[in-house]
Amino acid sequence: MPTNNSHTPKTALSVLTLSALGVVYGDIGTSPLYAFKEALARADGLSSEAAILSILSMMFWAITVLVSVKYVTLMLRFDNGGEGGILALLALSTRLTRDRPKVAWFASVCAIFGASLFFGDAIITPAISVLSAIEGVSVATPALENWVIPVTLMVIAGLFSIQRRGTGEVGRLFGPIMVVWFGMLAVLGVNSILQTPVVLAAVDPRYAFSFVIHSPGLAFIILGAVFLALTGGEALYADMGHFGKRPIRIAWFGLVFPALIINYFGQGALVLRDPEAIRNPFYLLAPPELLWPMVILATMATVIASQATISGAFSVSLQATRLGFLARLPARHTSAAERGQIYIPQLNWAMLVIVVLVVLAFKSSSAIAAAYGIAVAGTMLLDTLLVALVLWSRPTRTNPLWFAGLATLGAIEFVFFAANSTKFMEGGWFPLSCGISVFIALSTWKRAGSVLLEAEKSRRVPLDQYMMLFGPDIPRVPGTAIYLSPDPEAIPTTLLHNLKHNKILHDRVIFLHIADADVPRLEDRDRVEVNIIDPHHVYQITLNYGFMEEPDVPRGLELAARHAVRIEPMETTYFLGRTTIAPAARRGLFTWRRELFRVMQRNSPAAAEYYKLAPDRVIELGTRVTI
Repeated sequence: MPTNNSHTPKTALSVLTLSALGVVYGDIGTSPLYAFKEALARADGLSSEAAILSILSMMFWAITVLVSVKYVTLMLRFDNGGEGGILALLALSTRLTRDRPKVAWFASVCAIFGASLFFGDAIITPAISVLSAIEGVSVATPALENWVIPVTLMVIAGLFSIQRRGTGEVGRLFGPIMVVWFGMLAVLGVNSILQTPVVLAAVDPRYAFSFVIHSPGLAFIILGAVFLALTGGEALYADMGHFGKRPIRIAWFGLVFPALIINYFGQGALVLRDPEAIRNPFYLLAPPELLWPMVILATMATVIASQATISGAFSVSLQATRLGFLARLPARHTSAAERGQIYIPQLNWAMLVIVVLVVLAFKSSSAIAAAYGIAVAGTMLLDTLLVALVLWSRPTRTNPLWFAGLATLGAIEFVFFAANSTKFMEGGWFPLSCGISVFIALSTWKRAGSVLLEAEKSRRVPLDQYMMLFGPDIPRVPGTAIYLSPDPEAIPTTLLHNLKHNKILHDRVIFLHIADADVPRLEDRDRVEVNIIDPHHVYQITLNYGFMEEPDVPRGLELAARHAVRIEPMETTYFLGRTTIAPAARRGLFTWRRELFRVMQRNSPAAAEYYKLAPDRVIELGTRVTI
């Protein structure tokens, strides 16, 4: 008789697969709402059998090659401690290129720009997804067309309002709803295909090649809309750490991929029978009595898709903070089961304002579709480039077929990126502008941080000189003083400033260094390192955190008790340093970046809040640097 343990892995796998359906595939799963419709619109109204089969053939092979082959089969192999995503890939490549600074710098630029483009996608996704779902109202009841925008804004406002509750509270609903959604996609598609089975001929890639050869210009333009069927595909890689590889692959090949293809082919079959259906082939697939239920189901699916994208933006922000590219943002975890699910209030409300402005400016999903795609295509292309860099940097020899395959994928993605670039003036400028703005902010913060660190190093006093500088003649007061130390090899400058002004030391002094690991998360046993500088008086403690973790200094210091260093919270004072860049004496070419950093730093949360320190136990000492 089998034991319970034999069933546990299968049960866990089923739960993870169901959860992956709700989070990973929300974005790409709602693409049938608008992708085929926009591709037909780009075809200048062509509704001949050859044109429709050619467009379907492009969509089928694009999804097969770039999602099934690249992301589901290949990209999931490249994890950094079980985590995926472009910043995880950056950490992996950085570890392999430490001895080649120029290569590491190039990888950093590519990854940060790709992450910046993701923010543009995170703004567009809620707007186009929710708006395209609510537009079904005008198909079901044309008299309600004027209510599309107001209802869309109400749904979006509700979507961002529930972010503070997180996916931990509503995540159990995600999977079942998306199972129903994908089931309906397949049922509606099968019903249409059975009426016009000739549409299945689009599986033949010769239809796509023939269209490209005979109408290369038009095919190039259509590719920009065909790419809409791929948006969300990169989420497979980014969400790998939440669910694992197997659940993501099982969900894709077992349900998502077949349902999407069947629905797209069903829409094509409908347009072959009724060219008038070109105005909204998705909703017109459903019989009249199912229109309203489909609108409601589509709205729920798009809310899920949007929430997953917004949560992804939170996760990318946290990773950027841990890698030193962004100011510390207050974040809280919203799920006990999924540690990657967090909520960042400042980012949430900023995104809400921008998404509302996007809906009001573009007014329809077709208009937003022109802006959609260029950021995602850029991120996909950079993913491929970074994977090639990782393979090239590995100490072991890589099979040349890998590079041949990545070159082919990169060429296809470049064509899609170029095709989406033709929509630049129609709205493609918006996500690209968002991405460039975020990239400038991230790179400015990183560069300024490096400058401040170098300035600190110029005033550094080596740690081994502590006993010579601070002898027994210095008065001591009871309690423990903890000085945050950015450089583990030097005495913190905050201690030097405190001693200069107050002329005293605490009875026990701790130099606290927060170290960033290249892995996503660490176990508690690997969290704390203790170095005794002066027995009973001076210690150096290092708290290690993975780039997907949120530092909790009080809890981390509790773990120091395992190393015989007990810290009483009510007898402890934290000394934090805050170094700023002084205003420029003379304006230069890059003065604006200095001022941008000053604005970002002035508006960034205090270190005490980020490290979860009690406000009444913190003293902050500030210095200014002139450069």
